[in-house]
Amino acid sequence: MKRSLIALALVAAGCMPAPLTENTPGAGTPMPASIVEPYLKIQSELYNDSVENVRANAGNLATASASLGSPAMKIDMAAVQLASATELPDAREKFAGLSEAVLNYMDGLKLTPPEGVQVASCETTSRQWLQEGSTIANPYDGASAPAACGSFR
Repeated sequence: MKRSLIALALVAAGCMPAPLTENTPGAGTPMPASIVEPYLKIQSELYNDSVENVRANAGNLATASASLGSPAMKIDMAAVQLASATELPDAREKFAGLSEAVLNYMDGLKLTPPEGVQVASCETTSRQWLQEGSTIANPYDGASAPAACGSFR
């Protein structure tokens, strides 16, 4: 009797959806604005060699990603780490982790960037990011860099 109950429980568990995925966006839909909007504000701040609003926007991004359930856990963790950054070099390094988490989430779920948002990358640093506009605004080099490294994918 015990074995049949255990087997029944295992079968039933296999049919249940993954935990906390009811808010996960479906394939082919745009990346949620609740993630992209604070992300783009952070990208812009770092491009402009500033950390003034990075912590607040990273906190907003962490809150938004937590509401998306377990598939967005890496975004949440990276945003929390970025929220602790106080210096520009540290913020840029932690933004790299956030960008990787956001892009992996987007690619893994086959989401699209919102209209007007593109994926950019820098071959020199092997880093990618999301940004608006058609002119490269590399958050890792900043506006003060002599020549912005980057291209759109």
